[in-house]
Amino acid sequence: MMPRDRRRFPMVLTLALLAQGFAPAAMAAEQPGGAITFGSLLQEMVSRDEVARFPRHDFRLKQDSSYNRVSTKPEPPRNEPKGWFANHDFNSSDRDKNFIRIEENGGRKEWVLMEDTGPGAIVRTWMPWKGQSKPTSSTIIRFYLDGQDEPAIEGNEFELFQGAGIAPFPLAHQSLRSAVSFLPIPYAKGCKVTVSERPFFYQFTYRKYQEGAPVTTFRMEDLAANATLIRDTCATLLAPTTSAASPAEPKLAGKLESGQEMSLKLTEGTAAVRGLSVWLGGYDDPNVTRSVVLKMEFDGKQTVWCPLSEFFGTGVGLNPFQGWYRTVANDGTMSSRWVMPYRESGAISIVNLGAEPVEFELKASIGDWQWDDRSLYFHAAWRGQYPVPTRPFSDWNYVTLKGRGVFVGDTLTVLNPVETWWGEGDERIFVDGEGFPSIFGTGTEDYYAYSWGGRSTDFYEHPFHAQPRCNVYNKLNRKSTDERNTQGFSTETRTRALDTMPFDESLQLDMEVWSGTDCNMGYAAGTYWYGDAQTVSNQEPDPDGALAVPPLPEEMR
Repeated sequence: MMPRDRRRFPMVLTLALLAQGFAPAAMAAEQPGGAITFGSLLQEMVSRDEVARFPRHDFRLKQDSSYNRVSTKPEPPRNEPKGWFANHDFNSSDRDKNFIRIEENGGRKEWVLMEDTGPGAIVRTWMPWKGQSKPTSSTIIRFYLDGQDEPAIEGNEFELFQGAGIAPFPLAHQSLRSAVSFLPIPYAKGCKVTVSERPFFYQFTYRKYQEGAPVTTFRMEDLAANATLIRDTCATLLAPTTSAASPAEPKLAGKLESGQEMSLKLTEGTAAVRGLSVWLGGYDDPNVTRSVVLKMEFDGKQTVWCPLSEFFGTGVGLNPFQGWYRTVANDGTMSSRWVMPYRESGAISIVNLGAEPVEFELKASIGDWQWDDRSLYFHAAWRGQYPVPTRPFSDWNYVTLKGRGVFVGDTLTVLNPVETWWGEGDERIFVDGEGFPSIFGTGTEDYYAYSWGGRSTDFYEHPFHAQPRCNVYNKLNRKSTDERNTQGFSTETRTRALDTMPFDESLQLDMEVWSGTDCNMGYAAGTYWYGDAQTVSNQEPDPDGALAVPPLPEEMR
């Protein structure tokens, strides 16, 4: 067996090299579509063009989590959470067995949390703090790759993945009471993840490639060899710009009267929208973001109908944040960097469903696009409902898709009438007609990459997820107390890069409505995906629904 100090040496060396910005001069840029390597996955992470195409190397996204194993099949809703709506998603004792198994390795006891055979890549990990006040843990996490007896990665579960360990921010970071990592860990033959103590909550999300996919297994030496690429990837994620040059920038501005719609015709011929921004003249009435709607049509088919609130992730009112695909600026400019290809024609429309006129400015950046058999159309849909009763327990459908495509993100806005925590519900995502979901999570806040949701009500942002608003708090009004109050509007958003979800036939995203209080809530979800011309959604334009949620009370504005 390799001595422990030798096995850990590459990690120490890597951290030193990264700190100095070192990278071998001979390191060449890797091409997407060749071998799947640590470096190629980093390049793919910041390629919005690749997200707009069906994956060159097809995969299905899977997840191993600590969801309650009592949940084996859907059952009729009931007032007490049993079976499908069971909520004991952690391991208070080994009897819970919300993990795969316990085994002994080298005389030590280890709990197996994730296991996969064949080619794949871990693309997202989430682990909450075990206490609400301190990001500390004595647990050692180990990643065994390709059946090796010795772990390829080993260390403290939080120290490794809170942005100061092997993965710098924002590839890993300390979220609200959580450690979240997007560091890709590819493997050719298989992967097993264990911990040294009984686990708490956890999620490991991974790509499962088709047999024979050309994957090069991760080694610690990859971190030093790709130090420049790592640094550049982090810098790109934190300073997002519209991709590629934009020879055309059509613009539309004016005043939208109540019920009025205005349209911007796009450059004819094969091209892609590479940037889109909307500015409104005022946000004194926060409900304006819900009553102003974006519509888009590409090659004669409407693919987008979504209020600004959930399209840009701002929620109800102006709640600034910055992400990889979208930015809501303090001055009220809302920007999107989704790449939206079309073959012949396109149009973007803006509609005022509200009772008062609205001043606006809309800009689009149009660039080149090479259409091929992997090219897909961008879609955004919206569903809103008020009231949503919390009893009996139920699943609330964000969207159901039929056809081929790639799911790339969503925004959830919740109206909570009470102070107590609303978001215990788990996400359940079914792909290609499977009977049990590929993705079965552990709570709404975990899906949006934070934890201890009843207390974690402050603003936070990251390139791939954010909480733009909760209670009265946002980027312009930060939380300074330790109160627990989730009353009012909360907006959570998540977008995907390496953790996109391809599907050949269908995708269904449901979220449990699981509040600790018997009450009526309001739900609104914007969903984003790419699909073929024939791919359809179960969500239709809903002007009445967009106006149905009660307005934000004056005292909470």
